[in-house]
Amino acid sequence: MKIVKHSGNIVDYNPLKLKQSLLKSGASQMTVSAILKTIEKEIYEGISTKQIYKMAFSLLKKTSSSNAARYNLKESIRLLGPAGFFFEKYIARLFASENYQTKTNLILQGQCVSHEIDVLIKKNDVIAMVECKFHMGKDTNSDVKVPMYILSRFNDLKDKRHLIFEPNDSISKCWIVTNNRFTTDAIAFAKCSKLSLLSWDYPENNNLKTKNDADYLYPITCLTTLDIAEKDKLLVMDVILVKELRNNSECLENIGLSPNRIKNVLKEASELCEYFKNNEFKEN
Repeated sequence: MKIVKHSGNIVDYNPLKLKQSLLKSGASQMTVSAILKTIEKEIYEGISTKQIYKMAFSLLKKTSSSNAARYNLKESIRLLGPAGFFFEKYIARLFASENYQTKTNLILQGQCVSHEIDVLIKKNDVIAMVECKFHMGKDTNSDVKVPMYILSRFNDLKDKRHLIFEPNDSISKCWIVTNNRFTTDAIAFAKCSKLSLLSWDYPENNNLKTKNDADYLYPITCLTTLDIAEKDKLLVMDVILVKELRNNSECLENIGLSPNRIKNVLKEASELCEYFKNNEFKEN
């Protein structure tokens, strides 16, 4: 059976791929089998992957909100847009979880012009600039022009002294982060230029997908017990990660949730942040 991807490309329906993504959400084998059987009865020639995803998400949500939230991770990161400001904060949180000092949205003077830097990080006396390329389109990849442009900005800044974490700090490393993917040319150029990349699926074993399950770094936008407006209010309050809600009902009260809804949100947040003892649910 042929299905249509977001890009418009037509491919064969692959139930194994869907099964693997459902299992990685934490759903049981029994639940996944039941969902696959239901979907196989509903799909038809030419159905879009978006429609299949919506069916799977809806069926998964009926059995477990936290599993549905985990299954919805990529879309949840996209919901940190449209401007990308909250995506930058989210990326800062990811680096902070790895014991980096972080600062966001600083304007630094280079040799030629000034630059607004999305995130600056420091660890072991090494300071790096982090440029975030946020895409609302699901199939929009960062091509080779992105690292070429950012390399020029890095070169303009690296030989200058700046007030960042301390006076007279210097930047010696550069990261580029995107919520989607990098093209092969972008990866090749970055490697050649000694730029570090982080995307949805790159590097292979240490990307946005794997970092979330490893350190419970799920954005609040993945919670199924909150609506979009409520998530936006929390983001404005600088509540970026689900784990920042645990044992913190005050911020939920501040956005007007009832005691019963607060209980449901905290339950989902707690379940989502539980440690997976079964590696079946982790990315390899």
